[in-house]
Amino acid sequence: MKIFNTMTRQKEEFVPLEEGKVSMYVCGPTVYNLIHIGNARPMIVFDTFRRYLEYKGYKVNFVSNFTDVDDKIIKKANEEGVDASVISKRYIEECKKDMEGMNVKPATSHPLATNEISGMIDMISTLIEKGYAYAAADGTVYYRTRKFAEYGKLSHKNLDDLQAGHRDIRVTGELKEDPLDFVLWKPKKEGEIYWESPWCEGRPGWHIECSVMSKRYLGDEIDIHAGGEDLIFPHHENEIAQSEAANGVPFAKYWMHNGFLNINNQKMSKSLGNFFTVRDIAEKYDLQVLRFFMLSAHYRSPLNFSADLMEAAKNGLTRIKTAGDTLRRQMEVASAQTMTDGEKASWEESAAYVEKFEAAMDDDANTADAVSAVFELVKFVNTNASAANSKEYLEKLYERLQTLCGVLGIILEQEEEIDTETESWIEAMISERTAAKKAKNFARADEIRDELKSRGIILEDTREGVKWKRA
Repeated sequence: MKIFNTMTRQKEEFVPLEEGKVSMYVCGPTVYNLIHIGNARPMIVFDTFRRYLEYKGYKVNFVSNFTDVDDKIIKKANEEGVDASVISKRYIEECKKDMEGMNVKPATSHPLATNEISGMIDMISTLIEKGYAYAAADGTVYYRTRKFAEYGKLSHKNLDDLQAGHRDIRVTGELKEDPLDFVLWKPKKEGEIYWESPWCEGRPGWHIECSVMSKRYLGDEIDIHAGGEDLIFPHHENEIAQSEAANGVPFAKYWMHNGFLNINNQKMSKSLGNFFTVRDIAEKYDLQVLRFFMLSAHYRSPLNFSADLMEAAKNGLTRIKTAGDTLRRQMEVASAQTMTDGEKASWEESAAYVEKFEAAMDDDANTADAVSAVFELVKFVNTNASAANSKEYLEKLYERLQTLCGVLGIILEQEEEIDTETESWIEAMISERTAAKKAKNFARADEIRDELKSRGIILEDTREGVKWKRA
Protein backbone atom coordinates (compact mmCIF):
# COMPACT_ATOMS: atom_id res chain seq x y z
CA MET A 1 0.00 0.00 0.00
CA LYS A 2 1.28 3.44 -0.94
CA ILE A 3 0.50 6.83 0.59
CA PHE A 4 1.26 10.25 -0.86
CA ASN A 5 3.40 11.87 1.84
CA THR A 6 3.03 15.67 1.87
CA MET A 7 6.46 15.89 3.50
CA THR A 8 8.31 14.24 0.59
CA ARG A 9 5.74 15.10 -2.09
CA GLN A 10 5.71 11.56 -3.40
CA LYS A 11 3.97 8.25 -2.91
CA GLU A 12 5.70 6.02 -0.39
CA GLU A 13 5.22 2.43 0.63
CA PHE A 14 3.35 2.37 3.93
CA VAL A 15 5.38 0.66 6.64
CA PRO A 16 4.08 1.31 10.17
CA LEU A 17 6.41 1.96 13.08
CA GLU A 18 5.08 -1.16 14.79
CA GLU A 19 4.06 -4.18 12.73
CA GLY A 20 0.32 -4.72 12.64
CA LYS A 21 -0.49 -1.43 14.37
CA VAL A 22 -1.18 2.09 13.08
CA SER A 23 -1.22 5.31 15.08
CA MET A 24 -3.15 8.07 13.31
CA TYR A 25 -4.02 11.63 14.35
CA VAL A 26 -6.56 13.75 12.47
CA CYS A 27 -7.13 17.38 13.41
CA GLY A 28 -10.75 17.83 14.45
CA PRO A 29 -13.07 20.86 14.35
CA THR A 30 -13.22 23.94 16.54
CA VAL A 31 -16.63 23.58 18.16
CA TYR A 32 -18.33 26.98 18.11
CA ASN A 33 -21.10 26.18 15.60
CA LEU A 34 -22.55 23.36 13.52
CA ILE A 35 -19.92 21.73 11.30
CA HIS A 36 -19.96 22.66 7.60
CA ILE A 37 -19.41 20.42 4.62
CA GLY A 38 -15.78 21.53 4.43
CA ASN A 39 -15.29 20.01 7.91
CA ALA A 40 -17.06 16.88 6.70
CA ARG A 41 -14.55 16.05 3.97
CA PRO A 42 -11.56 15.13 6.18
CA MET A 43 -13.90 13.33 8.58
CA ILE A 44 -15.23 11.14 5.77
CA VAL A 45 -12.05 10.50 3.76
CA PHE A 46 -9.85 9.67 6.75
CA ASP A 47 -12.58 7.57 8.34
CA THR A 48 -12.64 5.61 5.07
CA PHE A 49 -8.85 5.24 5.10
CA ARG A 50 -9.03 4.03 8.70
CA ARG A 51 -11.68 1.49 7.70
CA TYR A 52 -9.43 0.22 4.92
CA LEU A 53 -6.48 -0.13 7.29
CA GLU A 54 -8.72 -2.19 9.59
CA TYR A 55 -9.92 -4.23 6.59
CA LYS A 56 -6.24 -4.96 5.88
CA GLY A 57 -5.87 -6.31 9.41
CA TYR A 58 -4.20 -3.40 11.17
CA LYS A 59 -5.13 -2.42 14.69
CA VAL A 60 -5.69 1.32 14.36
CA ASN A 61 -5.40 3.80 17.22
CA PHE A 62 -7.29 6.70 15.66
CA VAL A 63 -7.28 10.01 17.52
CA SER A 64 -9.25 13.09 16.48
CA ASN A 65 -9.54 16.05 18.83
CA PHE A 66 -12.11 18.72 19.52
CA THR A 67 -10.69 22.23 19.91
CA ASP A 68 -12.95 23.42 22.72
CA VAL A 69 -11.20 26.67 23.65
CA ASP A 70 -10.78 29.33 20.97
CA ASP A 71 -11.49 33.00 20.23
CA LYS A 72 -14.65 32.09 18.29
CA ILE A 73 -15.98 29.92 21.11
CA ILE A 74 -15.32 32.70 23.64
CA LYS A 75 -16.98 35.28 21.37
CA LYS A 76 -20.12 33.16 21.01
CA ALA A 77 -20.20 32.47 24.76
CA ASN A 78 -19.99 36.20 25.51
CA GLU A 79 -22.78 36.90 23.00
CA GLU A 80 -25.04 34.37 24.73
CA GLY A 81 -23.91 35.29 28.22
CA VAL A 82 -22.83 31.74 29.08
CA ASP A 83 -19.61 29.95 29.98
CA ALA A 84 -17.42 28.87 27.04
CA SER A 85 -17.86 25.24 28.09
CA VAL A 86 -21.61 25.52 27.44
CA ILE A 87 -20.91 26.41 23.80
CA SER A 88 -18.25 23.75 23.26
CA LYS A 89 -20.30 20.96 24.88
CA ARG A 90 -23.36 21.90 22.82
CA TYR A 91 -21.54 21.78 19.51
CA ILE A 92 -19.50 18.69 20.34
CA GLU A 93 -22.80 16.86 20.77
CA GLU A 94 -24.17 18.34 17.54
CA CYS A 95 -20.97 17.38 15.72
CA LYS A 96 -21.25 13.81 16.97
CA LYS A 97 -24.83 13.65 15.66
CA ASP A 98 -23.65 14.75 12.22
CA MET A 99 -20.76 12.29 12.31
CA GLU A 100 -23.20 9.49 13.12
CA GLY A 101 -25.40 10.58 10.22
CA MET A 102 -22.39 10.41 7.88
CA ASN A 103 -21.47 7.01 9.38
CA VAL A 104 -18.12 8.30 10.62
CA LYS A 105 -16.87 5.88 13.26
CA PRO A 106 -16.09 7.36 16.68
CA ALA A 107 -12.35 7.81 17.13
CA THR A 108 -10.44 5.57 19.52
CA SER A 109 -10.04 8.79 21.51
CA HIS A 110 -11.69 12.20 21.06
CA PRO A 111 -9.54 14.35 23.37
CA LEU A 112 -10.63 17.83 24.40
CA ALA A 113 -8.04 20.60 24.47
CA THR A 114 -9.29 21.86 27.85
CA ASN A 115 -8.58 18.47 29.44
CA GLU A 116 -4.94 18.55 28.38
CA ILE A 117 -3.78 21.95 29.71
CA SER A 118 -1.28 20.47 32.17
CA GLY A 119 0.40 18.56 29.35
CA MET A 120 0.60 21.75 27.30
CA ILE A 121 2.23 23.61 30.19
CA ASP A 122 4.72 20.74 30.55
CA MET A 123 5.64 20.78 26.85
CA ILE A 124 5.97 24.56 26.80
CA SER A 125 8.24 24.35 29.88
CA THR A 126 10.38 21.75 28.09
CA LEU A 127 10.67 24.01 25.03
CA ILE A 128 11.75 26.91 27.24
CA GLU A 129 14.35 24.73 29.00
CA LYS A 130 15.75 23.63 25.64
CA GLY A 131 15.92 27.21 24.37
CA TYR A 132 13.18 26.79 21.75
CA ALA A 133 10.75 29.11 23.53
CA TYR A 134 10.79 32.19 25.73
CA ALA A 135 8.39 34.17 27.91
CA ALA A 136 7.86 37.84 27.09
CA ALA A 137 7.31 40.54 29.71
CA ASP A 138 3.51 40.27 29.51
CA GLY A 139 3.52 36.50 30.11
CA THR A 140 3.11 35.50 26.44
CA VAL A 141 5.29 32.51 25.53
CA TYR A 142 6.66 32.42 21.99
CA TYR A 143 8.35 29.68 19.97
CA ARG A 144 11.73 30.63 18.45
CA THR A 145 10.98 29.66 14.86
CA ARG A 146 14.55 30.16 13.64
CA LYS A 147 15.90 27.91 16.39
CA PHE A 148 14.29 24.91 14.67
CA ALA A 149 16.64 24.30 11.73
CA GLU A 150 14.13 22.29 9.69
CA TYR A 151 11.23 24.76 9.93
CA GLY A 152 9.36 24.73 6.61
CA LYS A 153 10.11 21.10 5.70
CA LEU A 154 6.43 20.16 5.44
CA SER A 155 5.10 23.24 3.64
CA HIS A 156 8.38 23.71 1.73
CA LYS A 157 8.40 27.36 2.73
CA ASN A 158 11.64 29.25 3.23
CA LEU A 159 12.10 31.30 6.40
CA ASP A 160 13.82 34.12 4.53
CA ASP A 161 10.86 34.35 2.14
CA LEU A 162 8.52 34.42 5.11
CA GLN A 163 10.60 37.15 6.68
CA ALA A 164 10.24 39.15 3.48
CA GLY A 165 6.53 39.45 4.12
CA HIS A 166 4.45 36.27 4.32
CA ARG A 167 1.30 37.52 6.02
CA ASP A 168 0.15 34.09 7.20
CA ILE A 169 2.78 34.05 9.93
CA ARG A 170 4.44 37.42 10.16
CA VAL A 171 2.88 39.27 13.08
CA THR A 172 4.80 42.28 14.32
CA GLY A 173 5.09 42.99 18.04
CA GLU A 174 7.72 44.58 20.24
CA LEU A 175 7.63 41.68 22.71
CA LYS A 176 8.75 39.19 20.09
CA GLU A 177 12.41 38.49 19.44
CA ASP A 178 11.53 37.81 15.81
CA PRO A 179 8.34 38.61 13.88
CA LEU A 180 8.21 34.96 12.73
CA ASP A 181 7.93 33.56 16.26
CA PHE A 182 4.50 32.11 17.09
CA VAL A 183 2.46 31.91 20.30
CA LEU A 184 2.51 28.93 22.67
CA TRP A 185 0.72 30.59 25.59
CA LYS A 186 -1.14 33.90 25.81
CA PRO A 187 -2.42 36.04 28.67
CA LYS A 188 -6.13 36.14 29.40
CA LYS A 189 -8.30 39.04 28.31
CA GLU A 190 -11.15 40.44 30.37
CA GLY A 191 -14.02 37.94 30.55
CA GLU A 192 -12.05 35.07 29.00
CA ILE A 193 -11.61 31.56 30.33
CA TYR A 194 -8.08 31.04 31.67
CA TRP A 195 -5.73 28.65 33.47
CA GLU A 196 -2.88 29.22 35.88
CA SER A 197 0.61 28.80 34.43
CA PRO A 198 4.21 29.69 35.41
CA TRP A 199 4.03 32.65 33.01
CA CYS A 200 0.60 34.17 33.49
CA GLU A 201 -3.09 33.43 33.81
CA GLY A 202 -4.01 32.56 30.26
CA ARG A 203 -4.62 29.83 27.73
CA PRO A 204 -2.67 27.85 25.14
CA GLY A 205 -2.06 28.75 21.52
CA TRP A 206 -3.83 26.56 18.99
CA HIS A 207 -0.77 24.76 17.63
CA ILE A 208 0.50 23.39 20.95
CA GLU A 209 -2.84 21.67 21.60
CA CYS A 210 -2.46 19.07 18.84
CA SER A 211 1.21 18.41 19.65
CA VAL A 212 0.29 17.56 23.22
CA MET A 213 -2.84 15.52 22.45
CA SER A 214 -0.99 13.49 19.82
CA LYS A 215 1.83 12.79 22.30
CA ARG A 216 -0.57 11.88 25.10
CA TYR A 217 -2.75 9.46 23.16
CA LEU A 218 -0.36 8.12 20.50
CA GLY A 219 3.23 8.71 21.66
CA ASP A 220 6.18 10.90 20.68
CA GLU A 221 6.34 9.48 17.14
CA ILE A 222 3.26 8.47 15.14
CA ASP A 223 2.57 6.79 11.83
CA ILE A 224 0.12 9.20 10.17
CA HIS A 225 -0.92 12.79 10.78
CA ALA A 226 -3.79 13.99 8.60
CA GLY A 227 -6.10 16.94 7.97
CA GLY A 228 -7.20 19.46 5.38
CA GLU A 229 -4.55 21.03 3.16
CA ASP A 230 -5.35 24.43 4.70
CA LEU A 231 -3.66 23.12 7.88
CA ILE A 232 -0.28 22.39 6.27
CA PHE A 233 0.89 25.91 7.05
CA PRO A 234 1.17 27.19 9.64
CA HIS A 235 -0.63 24.68 11.90
CA HIS A 236 1.07 21.42 10.96
CA GLU A 237 4.39 23.11 10.32
CA ASN A 238 4.27 24.52 13.84
CA GLU A 239 3.23 21.17 15.31
CA ILE A 240 6.35 19.61 13.82
CA ALA A 241 8.57 22.37 15.20
CA GLN A 242 7.09 22.01 18.70
CA SER A 243 6.91 18.22 18.87
CA GLU A 244 10.31 17.44 17.39
CA ALA A 245 12.07 20.09 19.48
CA ALA A 246 10.39 18.86 22.68
CA ASN A 247 10.51 15.09 22.06
CA GLY A 248 13.76 14.73 20.12
CA VAL A 249 12.32 12.32 17.53
CA PRO A 250 10.49 12.71 14.18
CA PHE A 251 6.85 13.65 14.81
CA ALA A 252 4.96 11.78 12.07
CA LYS A 253 6.21 9.33 9.46
CA TYR A 254 3.48 10.15 6.90
CA TRP A 255 1.47 13.32 6.33
CA MET A 256 -1.86 13.12 4.49
CA HIS A 257 -3.91 16.15 3.42
CA ASN A 258 -7.27 16.34 1.65
CA GLY A 259 -7.99 18.95 -1.02
CA PHE A 260 -10.33 21.92 -0.76
CA LEU A 261 -14.09 21.76 -1.23
CA ASN A 262 -15.61 24.38 -3.54
CA ILE A 263 -19.28 25.26 -4.03
CA ASN A 264 -20.32 25.60 -7.68
CA ASN A 265 -16.65 26.28 -8.50
CA GLN A 266 -16.36 29.01 -5.86
CA LYS A 267 -14.75 29.01 -2.45
CA MET A 268 -17.34 28.44 0.25
CA SER A 269 -18.04 31.58 2.28
CA LYS A 270 -20.93 33.15 4.15
CA SER A 271 -20.47 36.41 2.24
CA LEU A 272 -21.14 34.62 -1.06
CA GLY A 273 -24.22 32.92 0.36
CA ASN A 274 -22.86 29.47 -0.51
CA PHE A 275 -22.05 28.29 3.01
CA PHE A 276 -23.64 24.94 3.91
CA THR A 277 -23.62 23.08 7.19
CA VAL A 278 -23.96 19.31 7.26
CA ARG A 279 -27.33 19.90 8.89
CA ASP A 280 -28.40 21.99 5.86
CA ILE A 281 -27.58 19.06 3.58
CA ALA A 282 -29.46 16.65 5.87
CA GLU A 283 -32.67 18.56 5.17
CA LYS A 284 -32.49 17.51 1.51
CA TYR A 285 -30.50 14.28 1.48
CA ASP A 286 -29.69 11.26 3.55
CA LEU A 287 -26.14 11.98 4.81
CA GLN A 288 -25.06 8.70 3.22
CA VAL A 289 -25.43 10.60 -0.07
CA LEU A 290 -23.04 13.29 1.18
CA ARG A 291 -20.56 10.60 2.18
CA PHE A 292 -20.84 8.88 -1.19
CA PHE A 293 -20.38 12.23 -2.95
CA MET A 294 -17.21 12.92 -0.94
CA LEU A 295 -15.75 9.56 -1.98
CA SER A 296 -16.46 10.14 -5.66
CA ALA A 297 -13.18 12.05 -6.05
CA HIS A 298 -9.63 11.34 -4.91
CA TYR A 299 -9.12 12.85 -1.47
CA ARG A 300 -6.19 15.04 -2.59
CA SER A 301 -8.13 16.54 -5.50
CA PRO A 302 -10.22 19.71 -5.18
CA LEU A 303 -13.88 18.71 -4.95
CA ASN A 304 -16.71 20.78 -6.37
CA PHE A 305 -20.06 20.62 -4.59
CA SER A 306 -23.23 21.27 -6.58
CA ALA A 307 -26.86 20.17 -6.64
CA ASP A 308 -26.30 18.22 -9.88
CA LEU A 309 -23.35 16.32 -8.44
CA MET A 310 -25.30 15.51 -5.28
CA GLU A 311 -28.17 14.17 -7.40
CA ALA A 312 -25.68 12.04 -9.33
CA ALA A 313 -24.31 10.72 -6.04
CA LYS A 314 -27.84 9.98 -4.82
CA ASN A 315 -28.59 8.02 -8.00
CA GLY A 316 -25.32 6.10 -7.80
CA LEU A 317 -25.89 5.19 -4.17
CA THR A 318 -29.43 4.05 -5.01
CA ARG A 319 -28.04 1.70 -7.68
CA ILE A 320 -25.80 0.05 -5.11
CA LYS A 321 -28.48 -0.20 -2.42
CA THR A 322 -31.01 -1.55 -4.93
CA ALA A 323 -28.60 -4.33 -5.86
CA GLY A 324 -28.33 -5.20 -2.18
CA ASP A 325 -32.11 -5.14 -1.74
CA THR A 326 -32.55 -7.40 -4.75
CA LEU A 327 -30.02 -9.92 -3.44
CA ARG A 328 -31.76 -10.04 -0.06
CA ARG A 329 -35.15 -10.70 -1.69
CA GLN A 330 -33.63 -13.39 -3.86
CA MET A 331 -32.08 -15.07 -0.81
CA GLU A 332 -35.47 -15.24 0.87
CA VAL A 333 -37.07 -17.23 -1.95
CA ALA A 334 -34.08 -19.30 -3.13
CA SER A 335 -34.95 -23.01 -2.99
CA ALA A 336 -31.51 -24.55 -3.53
CA GLN A 337 -29.10 -24.27 -0.60
CA THR A 338 -25.60 -25.10 -1.85
CA MET A 339 -23.66 -23.70 -4.79
CA THR A 340 -23.43 -25.53 -8.09
CA ASP A 341 -20.11 -25.81 -9.93
CA GLY A 342 -21.26 -23.08 -12.29
CA GLU A 343 -22.05 -20.78 -9.35
CA LYS A 344 -18.66 -21.51 -7.80
CA ALA A 345 -17.01 -20.43 -11.04
CA SER A 346 -19.15 -17.28 -11.13
CA TRP A 347 -18.32 -16.54 -7.49
CA GLU A 348 -14.60 -16.86 -8.21
CA GLU A 349 -15.01 -14.53 -11.19
CA SER A 350 -16.48 -11.84 -8.92
CA ALA A 351 -13.22 -11.80 -6.92
CA ALA A 352 -11.73 -9.68 -9.73
CA TYR A 353 -13.76 -6.70 -8.49
CA VAL A 354 -12.39 -7.10 -4.98
CA GLU A 355 -8.89 -7.08 -6.44
CA LYS A 356 -9.70 -3.88 -8.37
CA PHE A 357 -11.10 -2.32 -5.21
CA GLU A 358 -8.03 -3.20 -3.17
CA ALA A 359 -5.66 -2.02 -5.91
CA ALA A 360 -7.43 1.35 -5.92
CA MET A 361 -7.31 1.73 -2.14
CA ASP A 362 -3.69 0.55 -2.04
CA ASP A 363 -2.86 3.38 -4.45
CA ASP A 364 -3.07 6.30 -2.01
CA ALA A 365 -6.66 5.58 -0.97
CA ASN A 366 -8.13 6.20 -4.42
CA THR A 367 -11.79 6.00 -3.41
CA ALA A 368 -12.97 7.20 -6.83
CA ASP A 369 -11.56 4.05 -8.47
CA ALA A 370 -12.71 1.94 -5.52
CA VAL A 371 -16.27 3.17 -6.07
CA SER A 372 -15.93 2.25 -9.77
CA ALA A 373 -14.96 -1.28 -8.74
CA VAL A 374 -18.10 -1.47 -6.56
CA PHE A 375 -20.23 -0.38 -9.52
CA GLU A 376 -18.64 -3.13 -11.62
CA LEU A 377 -19.51 -5.65 -8.92
CA VAL A 378 -23.09 -4.31 -8.86
CA LYS A 379 -23.35 -4.79 -12.62
CA PHE A 380 -22.01 -8.33 -12.26
CA VAL A 381 -24.55 -9.07 -9.51
CA ASN A 382 -27.44 -7.70 -11.53
CA THR A 383 -26.43 -9.86 -14.48
CA ASN A 384 -25.40 -13.06 -12.69
CA ALA A 385 -27.82 -13.44 -9.79
CA SER A 386 -31.50 -14.33 -9.63
CA ALA A 387 -34.01 -16.13 -7.41
CA ALA A 388 -33.15 -19.29 -9.35
CA ASN A 389 -29.66 -19.31 -7.81
CA SER A 390 -28.73 -21.10 -4.60
CA LYS A 391 -28.99 -19.34 -1.28
CA GLU A 392 -25.29 -19.94 -0.57
CA TYR A 393 -24.26 -18.25 -3.83
CA LEU A 394 -26.53 -15.26 -3.24
CA GLU A 395 -25.36 -14.89 0.37
CA LYS A 396 -21.72 -14.91 -0.69
CA LEU A 397 -22.33 -12.25 -3.35
CA TYR A 398 -24.20 -10.14 -0.83
CA GLU A 399 -21.44 -10.51 1.75
CA ARG A 400 -18.85 -9.50 -0.86
CA LEU A 401 -20.82 -6.38 -1.81
CA GLN A 402 -21.51 -5.54 1.83
CA THR A 403 -17.83 -5.85 2.76
CA LEU A 404 -16.67 -3.42 0.10
CA CYS A 405 -19.45 -0.99 0.95
CA GLY A 406 -18.47 -1.31 4.61
CA VAL A 407 -14.93 -0.18 3.84
CA LEU A 408 -16.40 2.92 2.17
CA GLY A 409 -18.72 3.44 5.13
CA ILE A 410 -21.77 2.89 2.94
CA ILE A 411 -24.62 1.15 4.75
CA LEU A 412 -26.01 -1.38 2.29
CA GLU A 413 -29.18 -2.23 4.18
CA GLN A 414 -32.03 0.20 3.71
CA GLU A 415 -33.71 1.70 6.76
CA GLU A 416 -35.77 -0.71 8.85
CA GLU A 417 -39.51 -0.59 8.35
CA ILE A 418 -41.40 1.77 10.66
CA ASP A 419 -43.42 -0.18 13.23
CA THR A 420 -47.23 -0.15 13.10
CA GLU A 421 -47.63 2.04 16.18
CA THR A 422 -45.31 4.72 14.79
CA GLU A 423 -46.97 4.53 11.38
CA SER A 424 -50.39 5.07 13.00
CA TRP A 425 -49.05 8.11 14.87
CA ILE A 426 -47.65 9.56 11.62
CA GLU A 427 -50.99 9.09 9.84
CA ALA A 428 -52.81 10.73 12.78
CA MET A 429 -50.46 13.71 12.64
CA ILE A 430 -51.05 14.04 8.89
CA SER A 431 -54.81 13.97 9.45
CA GLU A 432 -54.51 16.67 12.11
CA ARG A 433 -52.39 18.76 9.76
CA THR A 434 -54.96 18.41 6.97
CA ALA A 435 -57.73 19.53 9.34
CA ALA A 436 -55.62 22.46 10.53
CA LYS A 437 -55.07 23.61 6.94
CA LYS A 438 -58.81 23.41 6.22
CA ALA A 439 -59.43 25.53 9.32
CA LYS A 440 -56.77 27.97 8.03
CA ASN A 441 -54.67 27.26 11.13
CA PHE A 442 -51.47 27.32 9.11
CA ALA A 443 -49.27 27.84 12.15
CA ARG A 444 -50.36 24.46 13.59
CA ALA A 445 -50.00 22.82 10.18
CA ASP A 446 -46.41 24.08 9.99
CA GLU A 447 -45.71 22.89 13.54
CA ILE A 448 -46.82 19.38 12.62
CA ARG A 449 -44.70 19.36 9.46
CA ASP A 450 -41.67 20.54 11.47
CA GLU A 451 -42.23 17.97 14.22
CA LEU A 452 -42.40 15.15 11.69
CA LYS A 453 -39.32 16.50 9.92
CA SER A 454 -37.40 16.55 13.20
CA ARG A 455 -38.15 12.82 13.48
CA GLY A 456 -36.89 12.12 9.98
CA ILE A 457 -40.29 12.07 8.24
CA ILE A 458 -40.76 14.23 5.13
CA LEU A 459 -44.23 15.13 3.88
CA GLU A 460 -45.09 15.57 0.20
CA ASP A 461 -48.32 17.26 -0.86
CA THR A 462 -49.50 15.56 -4.07
CA ARG A 463 -52.69 15.53 -6.14
CA GLU A 464 -53.49 12.17 -4.60
CA GLY A 465 -53.11 13.58 -1.10
CA VAL A 466 -50.29 13.81 1.45
CA LYS A 467 -47.54 11.19 1.20
CA TRP A 468 -44.65 10.66 3.60
CA LYS A 469 -41.20 9.15 3.47
CA ARG A 470 -38.09 8.91 5.55
CA ALA A 471 -35.60 11.77 5.19
